Amino acid sequence: MSTIVIVDDQPINRAIYSKIASSIENVVRIETFADPREALKSLASLAPDLIITDYNMPGLDGVAFIARVRADPATADIPIIVITVSEDRSYRLRALDAGATDFLLSPVDHREFVTRAKNLLKLRKQQLLLAHRAERLERKLERSEQSLREAVRDSSERLAQVIDAVPVMISVTDQQGRFQFINEYQAALMGIDPSAAIGSDAVEVLDPERAARTRALDELVLQKRGPIHSFEDELVDRAGERRVFLTTKSPLRNGSNQTIGVVTSSLDITGRKAAERHLQYMAHHDSLTGLPNRVFLSERVQQEIAGSRRGDRCFALHVIDLDGFKSVNDVMGHSTGDRFLIAVAQRLQTLNRLEFVVARLGGDEFAVLQTNPSNTAAAAALAEEIVSLLREPIAVEGHSVVLAASIGTAIYPPDGDNIEDLLRHADLAMYKAKSDGGDRHQFYAADMNRRACQAAQLDAELRLAVEREEFVLHYQPQFRLDSGEITGVEALIRWRKPDGSLVLPGGFLARAEENGLILPISAFVLRHACNQAAAWRRNGLPSLRMSVNLSPVQFRGQGLPFLVTRVLSETDLDPRLLELELTENILMQDVDQVIVQLEQLSELGVVISIDDFGTGFSSLSYVKRLPVDRLKIDQSFIRDVISDPSDRAIVATIVNLAHSLRMDVVAEGVESADQLECVRAAGCDAVQGYYCGRPMPAAQFENFLSKGRRIAVLATG
Repeated sequence: MSTIVIVDDQPINRAIYSKIASSIENVVRIETFADPREALKSLASLAPDLIITDYNMPGLDGVAFIARVRADPATADIPIIVITVSEDRSYRLRALDAGATDFLLSPVDHREFVTRAKNLLKLRKQQLLLAHRAERLERKLERSEQSLREAVRDSSERLAQVIDAVPVMISVTDQQGRFQFINEYQAALMGIDPSAAIGSDAVEVLDPERAARTRALDELVLQKRGPIHSFEDELVDRAGERRVFLTTKSPLRNGSNQTIGVVTSSLDITGRKAAERHLQYMAHHDSLTGLPNRVFLSERVQQEIAGSRRGDRCFALHVIDLDGFKSVNDVMGHSTGDRFLIAVAQRLQTLNRLEFVVARLGGDEFAVLQTNPSNTAAAAALAEEIVSLLREPIAVEGHSVVLAASIGTAIYPPDGDNIEDLLRHADLAMYKAKSDGGDRHQFYAADMNRRACQAAQLDAELRLAVEREEFVLHYQPQFRLDSGEITGVEALIRWRKPDGSLVLPGGFLARAEENGLILPISAFVLRHACNQAAAWRRNGLPSLRMSVNLSPVQFRGQGLPFLVTRVLSETDLDPRLLELELTENILMQDVDQVIVQLEQLSELGVVISIDDFGTGFSSLSYVKRLPVDRLKIDQSFIRDVISDPSDRAIVATIVNLAHSLRMDVVAEGVESADQLECVRAAGCDAVQGYYCGRPMPAAQFENFLSKGRRIAVLATG
């Protein structure tokens, strides 16, 4: 029965590794330790056949633990597998230098874990068998010198049998380089008769190159009368397979301690070398796409930097991020998203030329290292080629997926003299390209750092503002054109900073959309606006419809209808007095998902309107699919409606089409009496703008109501 010791400070890891280890053999003894120091105290008594240890542990890390195990003669030869989550090559090298036998990355592949553990347990059993047989033989030899002399022949034969049975190549040559012994294992690998080889020179048995190398090393052992420890050697066996051996050469001495020959032993480590090569590959390549990973790219960039310092060469680092990839995962699922990434990787590999390295950095982010471009124009040309390449549709599982890419480029040496700065600056340029609409390329510019710092500072301030609820609402009235009365009000957010200054939405909402804070901010606006509308009604003021703007981000999940339902219930507001405004670009989300949520909101009795109409898709073809009650014509069409016939025609067209779909039309941004009369003549149902009333705090709005609620009063007052 094999004994396996598992050392890991995490209970869940110990449980997982124990369960996997229990499947290695039918009967296996497993002992687990959370503290490596406690494990060291018990190793001698447990006599394990295999140790599995974590790399990072409190008190005593994996390297120190391995060194302590190897320092104890009783445990020095026990195979040790090290497991770590880090892909850093230095971790593996430190562990191997300390004496680790093998290395696995966490989370471990169960089959790889079992295969490697089985091989090491098999090797351990062979070691113990050989040691046991040698110990038995040594005990026999120690019984008496007389018995040894009498049994020397028999013992020699038995020793030869033991040596023949060991899966290690063992041979003996004399001082002239003639073979005196070759075990069965070596003879079988080489395809020779061991008895026929006795007395033959190495040149007669081995190929000339190997024979010359073997003879030179034997001479070195004979001259210095000392061993040559553990060097790697290659051999092509009788089947033509190339094998790697770990070879040791030691002097053979007679009873007078004279060196009379050389003993050579070679352990087959072909499997271990293959595992090391696989480990090396996995450490430097992405498991999904097979492309080089960030580690590989970093090492290659370091090489380029070292080479560039010896001359005047430069190189370009392009960071690529797919625009809208999240929607692929959300709509089609992560497995389809993975296949899409594989297809993108294959397409990028068509760029592979000697001067390019294509890598995957993680997620939907890739990179291309362009070595020695002739100038920045060559770097820009490659970036534009990549943009065009990724703009083409990609077929995945019967779907034709169309995405674009944003690319940021940093040039060595002006944009950075190390991999960290180059990647960071290329990232900044990529985000600039994305913020400009995506599907484009952007070189790094020095002021991007300043803008990134400003964005980071704004993020921190916004998080505090959300926690402290530093936002306030102002209210702008909406008037019916047929009666002149105030029938609604739009809630508009302001940020009152700790210094008392008031920040308009343009100063922070776009950033909140990018960093995700728009969700708690939008929830704040909805809750406070509904509270205010309910309070006005309780205080006897006219029942006004409260308009609240929605963010496209709120439609990415399924939680918006639940949020609105909860707020209406908490504030006891009549749903017919709540109007939710969405912009046309909200339909750039999954349209079907948006429709489902809007229908749920409409069923509550909430009024749905489209804000800034005409600036997005500029089409009513999609609007008729939505449960929309009102359209708000964007103020850009109202601004020149008096002087520009085209704007007047657009307003009239929108009004006619909206009315044909039984929708009300609101004109936004009305700032003069002439504009008011013009939109009235066009058939608009309601207006909103500075001419009718500016956004104002709640108390000021209540006073505004008390002075008159008709447009005619406003016009003359």
